[in-house]
Amino acid sequence: MGKDILMIVGDFGEDYEIMVPFQALEMVGHDVDAVCPDKEAGETVKTAIHDFRGDQTYLEERGHNFELTATMADIDPTTYDALVVPGGRAPEYLRTYDAVIEAVQHFFEAEKPVAALCHGPQILAAADVLEGYEMTAYPACRAEVEAAGCSWVDGVVRDGNLVTGQAWPDHPEWLAAFLELLGDEVSHGDPVAADD
Repeated sequence: MGKDILMIVGDFGEDYEIMVPFQALEMVGHDVDAVCPDKEAGETVKTAIHDFRGDQTYLEERGHNFELTATMADIDPTTYDALVVPGGRAPEYLRTYDAVIEAVQHFFEAEKPVAALCHGPQILAAADVLEGYEMTAYPACRAEVEAAGCSWVDGVVRDGNLVTGQAWPDHPEWLAAFLELLGDEVSHGDPVAADD
């Protein structure tokens, strides 16, 4: 049975970290409401594509327009089963909205599944919900999330209700861990070839 999932996004969130989880979760039967403070359902956020090309940091290019499916001012976080917090540049300002912080705090207080990726844990740190967790984030955010009380682990981490990854290359393992937390059966074997 599909779950109702809230995804908090914003302008210049990472394209793959918004689009891929949104589509993958819907593909397996979950309902995802993508919201952004101060924007309404049907409006869009601009995404950014972050690429890793051997520089000291990622390269950022313009991504797509991603259409919001719900209005943050109209939703009630208590009606959702899980939360997804993508990364990119959006978390640095999304964490300044009281509605975002309050929504995140609800999911942790109720011990509901939360998946955060890349810079998304900046929002969790601002919500003061990381004390005692083992987790990861984009490596440049390590000092910030450790200061919020977590223990750093490299690679995808599941600790209780929280699944974290470092960036979009972690999608296969990160999404599989989140889907398992949601109660979905995930196959970790090789794909089966179709009969010719």
